[in-house]
Amino acid sequence: MTPRPTPTQRRPRRAHPAIAIVAAAALATLAACGAEEDPRTAGQQLDDAVAAAKVETQAAGDRIAQEAREARAEIGETVTDARITAAVNARLASDTELSALRIDVDTEAGHVVLDGEAPSPAAKARAEQLARDIDGVLGVDNRLTVRAG
Repeated sequence: MTPRPTPTQRRPRRAHPAIAIVAAAALATLAACGAEEDPRTAGQQLDDAVAAAKVETQAAGDRIAQEAREARAEIGETVTDARITAAVNARLASDTELSALRIDVDTEAGHVVLDGEAPSPAAKARAEQLARDIDGVLGVDNRLTVRAG
């Protein structure tokens, strides 16, 4: 059995890394301010420096949270656009007159662009209406051309 170390032989506990960082920042602030006369005690200066570090940390956390929200929104929009494009393609494929045609469908931010040829003005209008009927579509840019003759 190994003997237990006495209290004087035990290793000192390490401070939490965040506390060490805040303390170092506070000391650096104090050192930078050392040239000026400051009526506050060292403890007050340290408390102020720690409070400032907390505010900066909170602001950084808020910025990170906002960036995460924006990234989630962008990903959600991309998924929605892909769902809309797939739904429009499925509707066009199920239409007997439009299914044999090569109609390109692109969606960005809920706006659908139809590009290609339609056999008649009625088929062109029907393709646009099929796209408009999809949930989430905000607008349709119908660039289909009607085949001559």
